[in-house]
Amino acid sequence: MSLPNGSIRTATTKSDQKGEMGLRKSGSDPHFLSLISPDPMLPGYRGRFAPSPSGPLHFGSLVAATASYLQALSNDGEWLLRIEDIDPPREIPGATELIISSLRAHAFQWVGPIHRQSTHLAEYHAIVEHLLATGLAYRCRCTRDEVRRTATAIGTTGPVYRGTCRDRGHAASAEMPDAVRLRTGNSTVEFNDILQGQISCQVAESIGDFIIRRKDGLIAYNLAVVIDDAREGITEVVRGCDLLDVTPAQIELQHTLELSEPTYMHVPVVINKHGQKLSKQTGAIPIDDQQPGKNLFSALQFLYQEPPNELINETPEMIWDWAQKHWRPQKLVAKQQSAYEFT
Repeated sequence: MSLPNGSIRTATTKSDQKGEMGLRKSGSDPHFLSLISPDPMLPGYRGRFAPSPSGPLHFGSLVAATASYLQALSNDGEWLLRIEDIDPPREIPGATELIISSLRAHAFQWVGPIHRQSTHLAEYHAIVEHLLATGLAYRCRCTRDEVRRTATAIGTTGPVYRGTCRDRGHAASAEMPDAVRLRTGNSTVEFNDILQGQISCQVAESIGDFIIRRKDGLIAYNLAVVIDDAREGITEVVRGCDLLDVTPAQIELQHTLELSEPTYMHVPVVINKHGQKLSKQTGAIPIDDQQPGKNLFSALQFLYQEPPNELINETPEMIWDWAQKHWRPQKLVAKQQSAYEFT
């Protein structure tokens, strides 16, 4: 993946005209398209915040939520809340309710019902089967150790899968579970992130054929998020820089499924004193819902919005009113690091 050097709001894929096996399109099956077609009457701008219920909301999540919310407000758009609950082993009981409660305490207002990925499992699996049937995906029985040992390189997201199972034609088997991988073509994904600039990635070389359904039968994040953004009509994705490396894979999948690409804006992530991204796994503490004004003030400071000191004692509603009027994401452009320490 190349270094960022611009800020144009476009995304393209340059593909070999033949592609792999001549297959780079999903086809126009009306039933398939109905699974992911958004309402044509949706407004011009739609953003979203999509936490996973692996723990309560922490400061790093609040920063991402704040940036995406202000982008929606400043564009006179809609902001949706999606709970990405498709990985039960990582979920903490009650975390969804805690996240929603924290967002409400901080006066976030989302449009429509809360979207839950777990209600769309049949849809995701139908799309995986469609990709298998059209030859755009294939079954893989390689173990993680085999992938590591045979990787062609270490890419942007880890060992690059060499395609061992590409042409083996594995059939579904209850005795031998398999993952499903997207068959990537000879394509270079190029997109211009609002903050991080122009990104170019040769997907096959830097990422490889990536998993869209795991061996345990769970849907992979890259597939679910692409389908959800398309179905919900998301026009701009605002999230942390820790997800920048997987964006080319998601755009590759969007192109394979003939979906439109949203604009992307990857904001700095909050790290601890050890240089680790704040998360449940690194011991991030939940935000205190009893001091929402202070929390929002700190989030605006982290995002270089320079809120006036007197704002720290105001209500969340007053802070949002000021922040919407003064939101300037370009203030982050000069801060090219992908993360900043927060103590």
